Amino acid sequence: MLQSKTFVKKTKRGKILKVVREHYLREDIYSGTPLDPECDASAYKLSPDAARYLVLDTNVALHQMDFLEHPSVTDVVVPAIVLEEVRARNQAAFQRLKALTTSETKRFYVFANENHKYACRDGGDTYIKQDPGETPNDRNDRAIRRTAEWYAQRLPGTAIVLLTDDAANRAKALAAGVEALSCVQYARLRQDEVPELADLVRAGLMAAGEDDSDMRGGRADASASKRSRIYEEHRPLSEVTAGIKAGRYLQGTLRTSRFHAWEGWISCEAVEQDVLLPGRAALNRAMDGDVVVVELLPESEWRAPDARIEAAEDEEEEGEVEEGGAHIAAPVDDEPGNNSASITSSTTTTPSPSNAQPTGKVVGILKRNWRTRGYCGSLRVPKGKEGVPASALYPASNGSQSVLVCPVERRYPFVRIQTRQAATLADKRIVVAVDGWPADSLYPSGHYVRTLGAIGDRDTETEVLLLENDINTSAFTPAVHACVPPLPWRVEEEHVAEPGRADLRHLPVCSVDPPGCKDIDDALHVRALPNGNLELGVHIADVTNFVLPESAMDEEAARRATTVYLVQRRIDMLPKPLTEDICSLRGGVDRLAFSVIWEVDGATAEIKNTSFTKSVIRSRAALTYAEAQSRIDDPTLRDELTLGLRELNRVAKLLRAARSARGALALASPEVRFEIDTETQDPLDVGMYQVREANQMVEEMMLLANCSVADATLRAFPACALLRRHEPPAPRAPAAAAGVAVDCATSLNLARSLDAAVRADDPYFNTLLRIVATRCMTQAQYFSSGELAPPEYYHYGLAAPIYTHFTSPIRRYADVVVHRVLMAALGLRPLPDSMRDRPRVAGVVDNLNLRHRNAQLAGRASVELHTLIFFRGRTVLADARVTRVRANGLMVFVPKYGIEGPVRFDPEEEGDGAPAFTYDEEKQRVCSADGGVAYTVFDPCAVQISVQETTGNRRALLLKLVDRALLPDAERVKK
Repeated sequence: MLQSKTFVKKTKRGKILKVVREHYLREDIYSGTPLDPECDASAYKLSPDAARYLVLDTNVALHQMDFLEHPSVTDVVVPAIVLEEVRARNQAAFQRLKALTTSETKRFYVFANENHKYACRDGGDTYIKQDPGETPNDRNDRAIRRTAEWYAQRLPGTAIVLLTDDAANRAKALAAGVEALSCVQYARLRQDEVPELADLVRAGLMAAGEDDSDMRGGRADASASKRSRIYEEHRPLSEVTAGIKAGRYLQGTLRTSRFHAWEGWISCEAVEQDVLLPGRAALNRAMDGDVVVVELLPESEWRAPDARIEAAEDEEEEGEVEEGGAHIAAPVDDEPGNNSASITSSTTTTPSPSNAQPTGKVVGILKRNWRTRGYCGSLRVPKGKEGVPASALYPASNGSQSVLVCPVERRYPFVRIQTRQAATLADKRIVVAVDGWPADSLYPSGHYVRTLGAIGDRDTETEVLLLENDINTSAFTPAVHACVPPLPWRVEEEHVAEPGRADLRHLPVCSVDPPGCKDIDDALHVRALPNGNLELGVHIADVTNFVLPESAMDEEAARRATTVYLVQRRIDMLPKPLTEDICSLRGGVDRLAFSVIWEVDGATAEIKNTSFTKSVIRSRAALTYAEAQSRIDDPTLRDELTLGLRELNRVAKLLRAARSARGALALASPEVRFEIDTETQDPLDVGMYQVREANQMVEEMMLLANCSVADATLRAFPACALLRRHEPPAPRAPAAAAGVAVDCATSLNLARSLDAAVRADDPYFNTLLRIVATRCMTQAQYFSSGELAPPEYYHYGLAAPIYTHFTSPIRRYADVVVHRVLMAALGLRPLPDSMRDRPRVAGVVDNLNLRHRNAQLAGRASVELHTLIFFRGRTVLADARVTRVRANGLMVFVPKYGIEGPVRFDPEEEGDGAPAFTYDEEKQRVCSADGGVAYTVFDPCAVQISVQETTGNRRALLLKLVDRALLPDAERVKK
């Protein structure tokens, strides 16, 4: 049956168009349950044994996804109008709801109510027209009620419940004879069966007249009446938008300190420096990532960021809202970092007016960036009650209890939740969501989402770091796996005969990778040419032969953007059969590749010619770095593969020297290596990763390939090549404080500065300086060539005018995109249409940069976790170097273990006669009043390393200064 609706609309250019929309009604739409005798078996989704069927309202789908995702919430009818409304209003919620509708265990059935013609007993269809004077929202609510009514009539012995948090919608449903419950009421109905369900109800969304006091401990109304305003109210949207236009207010994305939630900054074009937001009052309920509106304070109130190292314990949090909400002890305008009066009184800072920053306060929030996935943390034990059994801290009660959850990330504030399972959660890592932050609450309010596992368990803490860095660990869908060729797979003759593909199986190709590497995506070769020159080859796994544009696998890879490497685990961008078998350039098997081949002068490594081709290769060996280095160093080995490695190494040194002469930086990064117990999977030893000439050889060849491909793709497609740029660093103080003149104007100037920075009495000084320089660098970024001018393409660290990523398509989606552009440049395949869609490309680039950064942070967090596990139960002494001086302590680097951390001066340990410390930020020096103790950046020192547990079961390395004379000579840094 076809229904038409005609209306007129006015275009942006003022034209009047007549629009005719056709609406189809069908009789072959089923209820989805075996309880309906007329339902086709192919449509069965709902269980015939369910106690009730829930019909979902839009407000619940938008705001109560954590509740809906609980395993106990099953057999739900999702009217199609709800799915469409959620799609239009919140993509994140839509994706989660869509996942529920495809789950076999959840049994969420999408009912096409907008196309359903099967009549109810009153003669109407579930599709309804909008009445005159009725709003679209009211019409949709009526359509949802009609769906529930139809189910109740169609299945007369089955309980049908409309699940809605809209009190008016519930009242209308009840008037029509349909049972309707809010999420709170439904949780109450099942509280004996599923007590934790009530914890998942999002706080603050009950409609007028909703009574949830018995679910939330009976204190909601009482506490609200006693509270007074703590924070300044946010100004109306009309006022802040007008203020931004007039220049009275500034707009920016808030970045909070990684050490605590009460110091933040925003960047905006109107002010050259970052604007500092110090303390609770200035932040005014804004959280990291929020888009905020800031009022600049008078210049007389500008100040420098806090110069102290934060205490690991959140001592300033002890003044918290009491259970009734009537008493607030903590000051609203507390200064960040004032965690210890003894430190504040015993430390003075040399005035430094030049360091004063513009300071402001938040007057409005344009966009909240609260995580939809929630925040990981644990219950905060009240101060003074550490060690008290959970049963005593959280006695059983009929209602829920108010508790504070301490996020594992210190950049976020505590979150207050109501829970019935506090005693059970006391020793667990949990996930909570933030629901709101009213002006009369010291902390944001939220709700429990799920439990991750026991605190301190390696698997639990690994899941925490993956969630905190938004790493997708879900299994690949059947649609993605369907894109992978079945195993066993091998190169066939049609592959060899493919136009544009060369047969290079006769070349002496080999790969060199870390030990245990299974996803081998690059291999090398070198051979002498008859004219006396050399032929160099870099062969990269031909991933795009299998990952086709717009396929399910391509879309999933684009979302994940990169493979994530943890200490003991790898989270793949592509399915393992592809990464570890079909595409992996393993030794002794034929594989498809994309090759870059150069003819170079054998004496100078000057490039004479560059070519690109699809290829078939057969790697002679898959070597580790150590195995390749052993071959290079062993003069008795004279086989073809070993001679090739030596020649590659020689050419790599020439290429490296040429890059250095152009200004490429030779920096240092303290990569950490763990020796893992094969049975317990605990780290047995930790130390700095050894970089060999073989590592540098492979690196040089990959850099050369990436630069060559960048040039080729940019020449072919000047407006849509995917490139990678690196901006110059901002000048930093530590080097100057150490008497080193560092010129960052160009990478060549910086390279020369670093080369000249040597101390005859300290061989390790230059290495340490390069480590510090590395940490001062900005993050390299992907970009589309059409978005920037050519001078902005420059890669500062590599001293390269253009650069891209081509050499790792198994683990980076950027390389997949570059392979497609290069194929189009060679005429092998057309450029995908998506590469010409500038908004779409911009979205891909933004996701690449975000996911690349998140993967780096997750990798570092995994190293930190395993470092903590290694030092748990140990106390060791180690040599260290000062990398930064603070007013109340030092930041130190421990070369033996590759770790960096804070050392706080602790006056309490020094007794009543503790000397006051004077801090000079410009000179990066701190010294005692009597001159007996003094530290400057890069000074050697010694530390005692152990593990401490702080607020909210956060664990951290505890570094304490000790007398360097206690170290054996062998432990002191000498190189």
